[in-house]
Amino acid sequence: MASLTAAWNRAFAVVGRVSMYRLVVVSLASLAAIAFLLSLFGLVTPSPIELLVSWAVLALACAGADAVASRVLSKAWRWESSLITVLILLFVLRPTLEPLGLVGLALAGVAASASKYVIAWQGRHILNPAAFGAAFLTVLGVWLPDLGSAAWWVGSSVLAAPVIVLGLVVLARTEKVRVVAAFVVIAAAVAFARTVLQLQQAGLAVDPGKVLLTALFSSPFLFLGAFMLSEPLTLPPRRWQQYCVAVLVGVLAGWPIDLGEITLGQDRALLIGNLLAFAFTVRTAVRLRFVERIVLTPTVRELVFRATGRFRFSAGQYLELEVPHARPDARGTRREFSIVSAPEELPEVRIALREGSPSSYKKALALVEPGQSLPVTGVWGDFVLPARAAAPVLMVAAGIGVTPFVSQLRHLRLSGESRDVVFVYVASDAEELAFREDLEAAGIPVIVFTRTEPTALPPHWRWAQGVRLDAAGLEQVVPDLSARHAYVSGPPRLIADLAPALEKARSITTDAFSGY
Repeated sequence: MASLTAAWNRAFAVVGRVSMYRLVVVSLASLAAIAFLLSLFGLVTPSPIELLVSWAVLALACAGADAVASRVLSKAWRWESSLITVLILLFVLRPTLEPLGLVGLALAGVAASASKYVIAWQGRHILNPAAFGAAFLTVLGVWLPDLGSAAWWVGSSVLAAPVIVLGLVVLARTEKVRVVAAFVVIAAAVAFARTVLQLQQAGLAVDPGKVLLTALFSSPFLFLGAFMLSEPLTLPPRRWQQYCVAVLVGVLAGWPIDLGEITLGQDRALLIGNLLAFAFTVRTAVRLRFVERIVLTPTVRELVFRATGRFRFSAGQYLELEVPHARPDARGTRREFSIVSAPEELPEVRIALREGSPSSYKKALALVEPGQSLPVTGVWGDFVLPARAAAPVLMVAAGIGVTPFVSQLRHLRLSGESRDVVFVYVASDAEELAFREDLEAAGIPVIVFTRTEPTALPPHWRWAQGVRLDAAGLEQVVPDLSARHAYVSGPPRLIADLAPALEKARSITTDAFSGY
């Protein structure tokens, strides 16, 4: 488990340098290029000219609808979002050269883009846009069949390998591998059972291996999971809630319910899952009004906000903060920050960040003035303490990774809850130990790993002088390591280095972030 954690965080460190939107665009564009090459040899259903013309029609429809809506609503137009919708629809709908079919593609594109603004809750879309566009065209096609419908031609065995590879890249960035894997397994198992039952009822021979391979690699489940179900903005915040959505969509996608003229197909199954996710997360959208910056260490700054709407979170979770600005770099206009403050301190909300190499986001955030409001696009995370208060905990913070632990320790102190906690704090130098007052107020043992010796350490603190932070060293400073639930927070590469040292703990929960 520790080796897998290390490998996972090393991969996350690489893909985390690119914004989620841009990574999905590159992955889908690569898949489209592969599909185009395969079409030249007749290995996929659409012809090369059908793919090119259909892509052009979808691009004009989606971009036009997004541009008009953005202008009317005075919002920034995200070209990556438009292109993602275009590329997904290209794989979901039936490419064609027929005039009415092209009209259908255009209508689906407009419907998909419009749903981002019309079917929304306080500025956040509720339904997957591409799934809505495909469902809209399918329903419309009941009365006007020449307009086309969802075809899901991407569910081809020749595209299975590139979908898996490129999908894993996206899922590594969104950290949804396990959720999507659960969906694929459930959908394939249900589809397998359905097919076997239908073959038996028809009196036909059943080849279980062939049926299973078809359900896995000749179906749209892989694409649906990797590029549509995994969309963070239409998933609920907690992992158990995400699994609930994955199970529901998996069952409905694997066994489409007959609704008469149409069935409850892949796109419609996803829309039902989106509605369940919305039921989990429905709340007033929040804007944070900036109050002040506080210097904590030579490189760490704490930002203080006040929530202007109803805001809920659990200690240890993170928020995604958007800072709109011109000419954003590849990381985009949104970043994830662990919440430093405790839920009991609301409406005050605090985050912290480390100064480092310049980025367009960091420059824009540095220019935010007191009184200015910024939108929070969501709150997520399962980096929360064990439900059983008696469970012993080991907290390992690497650098700025101390932030979620500060929220948890503040919550324990303000709520009067007592837990058995040992804290290991890793920093480059003693002067980079942020939030010392909060750790001291918690009254817990703190072991400090720094190159230089800290001065005036509080009671219950000690410097791990000469101790190497590896498996042997960690056991030396935390003798009851095997009895504790380990929580590790910090940059992915550091977590990857620390994970093997924690293999003797009862469990490992990580909270990696890729910088800003």
